[in-house]
This record gives sequence, structure tokens and C-alpha cells, in this order.
Amino acid sequence: MLNVENLNIDFYNREDKSWFNAVKKISFNVKIGTILGIVGESGSGKSVTSFSIMRLHDEGLAKITGDIDFEDISLLHLNANEIRQIRGNQISMIFQEPMTSLNPVFTCGDQVAEAIILHQSVDKAEAKKQTIALFNEVQLPRPEKIFDSYPHQISGGQKQRVMIAMALSCNPKLLIADEPTTALDVTVQKTILQLLLKLKTERNMAMIFISHDLGVVNEIADEVAVMYKGEIVEQGLAKSVFENPQHPYTKGLLACRPSPSLQLKKLPVVADFLNNETTDIPPYLLAANQLTATEIAQRRQTLYQQKPLLQIKDLCTWYPIHNGLFGKTTDYVKAVDGISFEVFPGETLGLVGESGCGKTTLGRTILRLIQPTSGSIRFNGQDITHLSKSELRKLRKDIQIIFQDPYASLNPKLSIGQSILEPLQVHGLYQNDAGRKQKVLELLDKVGLKAEHFNRYPHEFSGGQRQRVVIARALALQPKFIICDESVSALDVSVQAQVLNLIRSLQEEFGLTYIFISHDLAVIKHISDRILVMNKGKIEEEGFPEELFNAPKAEYTQKLIAAIPGHQ
Repeated sequence: MLNVENLNIDFYNREDKSWFNAVKKISFNVKIGTILGIVGESGSGKSVTSFSIMRLHDEGLAKITGDIDFEDISLLHLNANEIRQIRGNQISMIFQEPMTSLNPVFTCGDQVAEAIILHQSVDKAEAKKQTIALFNEVQLPRPEKIFDSYPHQISGGQKQRVMIAMALSCNPKLLIADEPTTALDVTVQKTILQLLLKLKTERNMAMIFISHDLGVVNEIADEVAVMYKGEIVEQGLAKSVFENPQHPYTKGLLACRPSPSLQLKKLPVVADFLNNETTDIPPYLLAANQLTATEIAQRRQTLYQQKPLLQIKDLCTWYPIHNGLFGKTTDYVKAVDGISFEVFPGETLGLVGESGCGKTTLGRTILRLIQPTSGSIRFNGQDITHLSKSELRKLRKDIQIIFQDPYASLNPKLSIGQSILEPLQVHGLYQNDAGRKQKVLELLDKVGLKAEHFNRYPHEFSGGQRQRVVIARALALQPKFIICDESVSALDVSVQAQVLNLIRSLQEEFGLTYIFISHDLAVIKHISDRILVMNKGKIEEEGFPEELFNAPKAEYTQKLIAAIPGHQ
């Protein structure tokens, strides 16, 4: 159905008036009714390739050569009107970030209906009928209500389904799915993958599925192309590529995802494989990198004979629901509902659960960024539940947070050096700005960044580098305790491995205590000493990682574990 030959894409850089070669003479094809998985890290050229098939690049800034043939039509030689007849009609796309792809000022239903009216020349009533039928097909609850809902009023998984419905609205022959499950809960991810497979079979569609997660691609693809720095370094049947990878880069991508069955001290990174010329056992699989039962037992004995650093007792954070003419409180959203637990010095406590279970609200309540409704929070023996703002400011030195989205938590107007320096100024640490700058340079080095990065701005860094900046800022005040809130959820698996290694090595060096919040059980199992499973504002289950994975008691935990890609 689709045949791509010697595709080469160059982009014009306005700043230094030069051309950058983003995709280097790649070739692949997609057969009717099959799924091609394109895998690689951010910047490898995956999305750029898919955009060229849709002809979405700015023609003035992109130079595309080679052949892209769709059912014997050369897409690169069509004029703007001709490509418009194919784009969205015969070839459609699910974009990576549904929140930014949906228009916030139109309802979800209107946006899907618009595509139907545009391509099928039907009236509004018929378009609405077809849209509701599509919402049913993609298994959206209460389709009529979602038709009239705005994007901000529905969950991430529901937004993704609206995007799928829009992409399917004109019954395309080829569907391009660009990272359609990134940052979704494992359970939502599993239902989206099952839905895509079901729709592909029912409609006999071909699909290109783009992802940086090989575990996800292994669940869905028939064939795989692995991209690295704009080139396809390996391709073939999915089964053979995953079971017997040939290229070091593919081996690295497969290895750096945390494995539920291995207890490693340090996760492998892609560089380990690209730099390892030998065919011997990779360094990460050597016995020296595997935690023994004795080492785990000794660590637990050391951790749990101490006094707790944090004690949470019957903590509640409820949000009132106002109704009626005078805004009377009729009910509460019980985001955190009577939770009790302890965290010990030097421990990493994993907090896992789906979106909306209350994980982030719990983390922010502990930090007193949100006022608790009831219950108590004791930190280092002190009750901090009702501290005043000035008392809390002193405490902020000891308790820090690494937010989920590093870009949103950095001021775009401040250089990253200034962002890290600012908390040192606020708390009056070190004698002057020269001393503070020296400290910032040490921190940048500590998290694997360079001194010359001091004067650069957040937009000049990759996602993984920005996450390192935020970690350096959290470390600046030498805290005892850090909450990591989904701090690796949207990163490439290889960058994720680097950040997880960094978080663990900093813990060993500075004796840090973490609450690590995530919806990814494989990550939680790798990083945590103990795990709390959270659902609907309550703790469903708690225990050591191997207990929860090998013999989960709660049905909810069993469901989460079953949804991990590749888990049998």
C-alpha cells in the first residue's frame, strides 16, 4: 500500500543559514492490513518521517527527496489541493499529544464532525450521528455527553480516543499513530492498544505505529523499523527483531527498560551497547550489577531499624462540590481519603496508581502545597500539618519536589543557571552570588551537565536534560527528602534509564529519602524499597516489590501488573 524509497529530509536553519539532514535515505513499505512499528529515541527522525508522508512540513523550510508512493500515487508530486484530498481522507494521523492537538475552544464532537463535513459533504445532523457512532466504536463512555464536552473536561485516555475517532472519521486506508500511548497509564495504554488492533482488523487498515518504547511496539506491530540519528539501522519481522536483535542500538533500547524479573543496581543505557565492541555478556548482566538477596536483606535491616523521617496519619484532602443557587456544598471529591504510612531515612517509597487515584494530590499535601482537610503530617519528629507560611518557608530547604513536566516548572525567561541559583538566594545560602554560582556549577556537573550550560535557557535543552536541571535545582538546598512526581514518565526509555541511575546514585551520595510517584510499575519496582498501591484516594495494598509482583493480593494491583507490556 505504501512504499517509501530513499527518503531524504533536510531542514533549513534560519539562525546559521545552513541545512540540517534529519532523515538519511531510508526505505520501507507497509502492506494492506499490517502494522509497521517505527522505533527510536526522540530526535531519531520517526515523527519527521511520518509528517513527510502526510506532507505536513513547511515546504519553504524542508527539502524532501526520494519517493513516497501510496497505492501507486506519488505523494511528493501532488499539488496542495490534490494532497488535501488524500490527507485525513485516505491517510490520517493520531498526533502524539492529544491536549495540544485538540482545539480548546470547540467541543470534542464539533471537531470530529468538522472533519466528516469537510471530506464527505454531509449536513450537520448526519455528521453528528456519524461522530456519536465513532465515539461508540472507540468505546468512549456516554458518547452524547462527550460530544458536547470540551477537551479540558475529559481525561487523557478519553482525549486520545477522541483523536482516534477523528482519525477514523473518513475510513482511512492508512493510519499513522505517533506515540499514541506516551504518558498514559499502563491500563489505559493497554486498552488503547487493544482498541487499535480491533479497529485495524475490522476495517482492514494498514498502520504505522511510532514509539520509543519497544515493549509497546512488540505488543502491536507485525514488522519493525528501528531508527537512529535519521537512519534505519535494523528492520524486519517484529518477532525476529525482538527475539534476536542484531544492531547494538536495538539491543540497548531493549535492555534499558526496567525489567520486572531482574533486580539491577544500575540500568543499562544505549551508550553501553554502542561503545561495547565485544559480543560478550553486556556489563549490566554481570553478577556484580545484580542485587543479591543478602544485599537486599541487609539494606532493609539498616533502613527499618531507624526512626521514621515522615509519618502520615489519617490524612484527608477533600475538594467540595458546590451546587445550587447559593453554591451549597453537596458532596466532596475525596482525592486523599484517610491515608496512613511512614517513610524511613534513606528509603525510596514507590507510590503507584492510575491517573486520578490521588498520587499527586497526596505528594503536594505532604509538602503543604495543598492544605489537608484532616489528619497529621510529621516530618523529622515535627508536626508540620498546621505550620504558618513563614515557618513552612524555613522547612522548604529540607523538603523538595521534582515535578512531572520539567519544561512547565522552569521559568522560560531565566537561564538554567539562574533557576538553580534563585533558591540559594531566597534562603541566603553561601556568602555571595560568586559562591552561589560555584555551587550551581558543581550541581550541574553532579547531574551530568556542563558549565557552559549555565547561561542557556530551558528551550535549548532536550527533555532529559531539562529533567536533570530540575533535579539539580531540587538538590541545591541540600534537602533530606524529595518527592519525585512522575519525573520520568514522558522520557525516552534510554533517557529514563539515565535519570533513574542518577536519582539512585544521588541517594547513595547524599543519603536522600524519596517518595517516587509513577503509574509505571516496572519503573517503580526497579527504584523502590517499598511500594504503596493507590486507588480512589486510598491505599489498596503495600509491600516489598517482589511481594507485590509475585503475589499481588488486591485485584486492582493484579490488573496494573497484567497491563505491563510484555508481561504474561
